[in-house]
This record gives sequence, C-alpha cells and structure tokens, in this order.
Amino acid sequence: NLPFSWESLLPDFPKGPLCKYRKKASFNWKEMAVLLDGKDIIQLKNRIFSALESDPLFVHHPGEELSREKYQELTFLRCKRLFEYDFLTQQEIIENPLKIFHMVLCIGMYDWSPCIQYLLHFLNCASYLLEFIINTPDFEAAKFWIGNMGKHATHAVVYAQLYTPDGQYQGLHSFLVQIRDIKTLLPIPGVVVGDIGKKIGQNGLDNGFAMFHNVRIPKENILNIAGDVTAEGKYSSSVKDVKERFSAALGSLSSGRTVITAVSMTNLKLALSIAIRFSAVRCQFGPTDDEEIPVLEYQTQQWRLLPYLAATYALDYFCKSLFENLTEFYLGLLTKQRSQRQADIGREIHALCAASKPLTSWTAQQAAQECREACGGHGYLAMNRLGEIRNDNDPNCTYEGDNNVLLQQTSNYLMSWMHCIRDKVPFESPFGTINVLQDYHHILDWKFTAMSVEDCMDSSVPLAAYKWLVCYLLRESDLKLSKEKQSGRSDFEAKNNCQVYYCRSLAIAFIEQTVLQRYHDYTHDPDIPSTLQPVLKNLSALYGLWSLSKHLAVLYQGGYASGEQAGRFIQNAILELCYRLKDDAVALVDVFAPPDFILNSPIGKANGELYKNIWGEVLQGSKTLNRPSWWTEFCINRPVAGRLKSKL
Repeated sequence: NLPFSWESLLPDFPKGPLCKYRKKASFNWKEMAVLLDGKDIIQLKNRIFSALESDPLFVHHPGEELSREKYQELTFLRCKRLFEYDFLTQQEIIENPLKIFHMVLCIGMYDWSPCIQYLLHFLNCASYLLEFIINTPDFEAAKFWIGNMGKHATHAVVYAQLYTPDGQYQGLHSFLVQIRDIKTLLPIPGVVVGDIGKKIGQNGLDNGFAMFHNVRIPKENILNIAGDVTAEGKYSSSVKDVKERFSAALGSLSSGRTVITAVSMTNLKLALSIAIRFSAVRCQFGPTDDEEIPVLEYQTQQWRLLPYLAATYALDYFCKSLFENLTEFYLGLLTKQRSQRQADIGREIHALCAASKPLTSWTAQQAAQECREACGGHGYLAMNRLGEIRNDNDPNCTYEGDNNVLLQQTSNYLMSWMHCIRDKVPFESPFGTINVLQDYHHILDWKFTAMSVEDCMDSSVPLAAYKWLVCYLLRESDLKLSKEKQSGRSDFEAKNNCQVYYCRSLAIAFIEQTVLQRYHDYTHDPDIPSTLQPVLKNLSALYGLWSLSKHLAVLYQGGYASGEQAGRFIQNAILELCYRLKDDAVALVDVFAPPDFILNSPIGKANGELYKNIWGEVLQGSKTLNRPSWWTEFCINRPVAGRLKSKL
C-alpha cells in the first residue's frame, strides 16, 4: 500500500462515471505519477496549480469574449503576477534544473500566452561609450514575428551581420538592443516597432516587427559566445571559420527547440486528457437495443487515440532526457570547456533538437485534430478547449525553424558520418544516438524475424526494424546524392533533390528510433516496479509499432520484410495492444492530467459528469438565454422576397 502521506500529495479523484475504468486499471496511478515525476516535482506542480486557481487574476470567465487588446493586457498582468510568485529559488534551480522545465509546462497548461511571455522577457542594460550601430538595410530584412515585441518589450536579442571598423565581415552575431523606453514604452529613436496583427492562436502574446536605423548600443551588448570585438575594434574568436561561427551563434536555438518539443508534448497531454475521459463516459449504441457502451470500447476509437497516448509517454520521457542533455551542454559553456567532447555534444544536441521539434509538434497537431474529431460535436465546442489546443500548438510547427527545413539539419549530421563508415574508422557520439551506425554493414543484412503477433508485443521488435531503417535510408540517401552529383548537378541542386523519400525520411526515422531506444531502455530497466512495468512495456511496444507502421512500404521496398505476414503481424499487434491498454487508458491520463481548473474543459473534468458539466458551463454564459440585440430585424423588419428586384 502507498504511504498515507501521499494522499495529500495526490488526492483521490471525485466519484463519478469514470470510476468504472479507474477500477479496471492494472496499476496504481499514484505510484506511476511518483515514479515518473518524483515527490519534489509533484509538490512544485501542486504549488503552481494551487496559486493560479486561488488568484482572482487567473479566474476563467465562461462565455466571455475578450478583445485582442484586452486579452494582451490581461496576459501581461498575469505575466507580472508570475514574476511576483517566484515559484523557484536560485538554489532549487541549481539543485534540480529539471524544475524549470516542469514550471514552464505547468504554466503553459493553463495558457501558453502568459507562459511564453514570461520566458521572453529581458533585463535592462546600462550605457557605455564604445558602441555598435544597428541598421536594417531594407524592409525585407525587418525582424518579424518576435514574441512580446508588438506592444511592450523594451529590449530584444537581435541577430545581425557584424562588420568591424576595418570593413571585414565577421559573420552572424547576436546583440542585446533596447527598443523602447522603459518608463514610457515609446520606441527608442531610430527604432520602428509595432504589432503584426491577429493570429490563428496565442493572441494574448503580442508578436511584433522591428526595423533599426543607426541605433547605437554599448559594445558590451554583443553576446560573445562565438566571438568578440576589442576596445580597439579588433575582432577575436576561438572559432576561425565564419560558417562554424554561424553554427555556434545559432546554437542557442537548440534550447528554444527543446522547449518547443516539451510544449508540444504538453499539448498532447491536454488533448488526450480531454478525449480519453470523454470517450470513457460517452455512450453510443451497443450489442443490444437496450444497452449502450462507451465509445472507448470501440476498436476504431482505441486505434484513433491510444497510439497517441503511448506517444505521449514515450515523448515525455525523451523530453526529460533531452533537457538533461541540453543541461550538460550549457554546463560546458558556463565552465568554458573547449574540449572535442563539448563540440561533439553541441553537434549532437543540434541534430536531436532539429528533429525532435518536428516530431513532437507534428504528433501533437495530428493528435489534437484526432481528439477533436473523436469527441464529435462536443469537440468542436470552444468551451471544451480542443480547438484552442490545436491552434496554440500550430505555430510549434513553424517557429524556431520550419519543420521540413529543420529535418535537413539532422540528415546533414547523419550523412556526415558516411566517410567514417566507408573508411571503417571507429566513431561514437557523446549521447550514443549515432552509435547504431557502428554496425551499419551488419545491420543492413537484418530481416524481420517475428513469427507471430505475440512476438511483436515487445518494443525490441520495432526497435530492431528502426535500426535497419535508419541504416537503409542513410545508404539510399548517400547513393541518391552521389547519383545527382554524377549527373552534373551542383551541390545545392543535388542536396535539394535528395530530400523527399530520402533525407527527410532518414531524419524522421532517426529521431523516432532515438525516442524508442531511450524509452525501450527505460521501460525494460529491472529497477522499474513490477506493478508498473507491464503497462509501460505495452506503451513502449505500441509507440514503436504504430510509428513503424508508417514506414511499412520502405521495409518491404528495402527487403527487410517480405510476404504478407510481416505487415499483418504489425497491424494486428497494434490493435491487440490498443485493446490491452483500453482499461488502463483513464488511469494513464490521470497520471499527467492537470486539475480541472487548469485543464478548463467540461468534457475533460475528472468527475466524468459529462452532460452536467457541459450544461453548467453553457448556463454560465452572460447572454445564453437572452434574445439577440438585432431581434427586431427578424421579427419586425422582415424581408420581402424580391423587393429589390428591378422592375422592367
């Protein structure tokens, strides 16, 4: 039995229709929550959630439509309040950097607008004599889409091309630039700054544009991770090549892409909490005329939702491990390490983040849409929040790098190892993600060996297939690139012609294999409690097989699979795993679902009282029962058919 003290840490859910599935669960959801997050993180989450729910500034107003300007004002006030709460001390952050990760995601579960605004603020800076001058050459070079810049940011980190007094171009660097007066919020002389307008989602966040004309900033405002300028105007850098300095300057984007990976994964949690709870209580039809069953009992509903649930668990674990990798990288930067390992970590982190952002943002976007449709008409109702989640997740596919473009950076990283493979030179990466390529030639001879559906019920089967898939796509991409060059095409043209079906697929397969490898290793760890391991292994297997099923054509095309049995085994195993996880689904979302106040969805509430919750929310609308203000146009000034028709 769990210690009694955990009851205050994780209180029981209210009694209601969801109890039926909660009783069917094969594991204790509280034990799972403590395993995945730990006591300290759960206490932090509770502290944040409780503070937001108790604060009048964060109260929800059902049925109330705020203007964009009012929403931005409210978002800023909420952002200020978050700074005042100061949920984490510096000592807590030093002791456990993962707490920052969880704090951000907790706030985002409530609303991403104040969360992102909270992250993007910068401190004021002093004035100095030695200066840089910032100029925007033309409107096409304007900074656009910048978070917080539209209305209230006072400073920005600006990426600009650096020219030293001797006229030499030194590559792309970043500078801290004041754009508004901190007392009046009026633009600094030489700065044109404004709001870009309404967006599809996240309209509490004021995205903006900026142009600069002879804006002077202190010399100390260069962010000199890649290079610096002396008082005499001489440039110095430990990285001599301009292209390498460009890569170093963009290295900070890895942290942004890691955050977006986590943000997308959090949107997955929100959407699935709503859709699975809804599916467990929404009844339709049944085996007899007198009986209706929950839609979660239907195979189609299981197949639509439960693979995304498995993906949520796998991606959640991967996100945490990626954050730990990033923490190690930044620790090296802070301690000014210049070792080869530090450089290799930077390259590997860059490749991982450039693929994990596309994978998680696309998965979350597809899941949000599937959850919306799986909840029928109620999913389309704004109060149930699935539309908001989908719209707020949408930009994750674009900012910090368009997904399809980012994948090229990962495939470039993988292709760069081909010379080691050809020359049989030993190689490895700090986090081991490319070590599978050490057995490249041997793995290409592998075949699908499962002899039954039951053989496929462990994630070792899709993991082996993924290792072959990565090696095969790497070989095919390399051959395609060579053929393009032999045909006389330039390097640019050749690489451009190698993306679809080759390098793009390679990058996706690589990141899926990496996620699966890490989650497989975790779920098969002998230290995992025996009460939790079976369901975790099922989640790992389902995620692996479901992801792999999208590559079935390539498995057959490359000769890894043959005959109809391989594809049939994989498909049937997916359906069987969905069925096995069906009774655990509600408990699995209970593990990560936030409190009702934060989730803010009548059909996703923990009590499962679907219709009572919807009805209660509908009646709270201020004008729900009122006649429209334009009622006279309907009742008195009725239209006369043909009144405006020309009389000949």
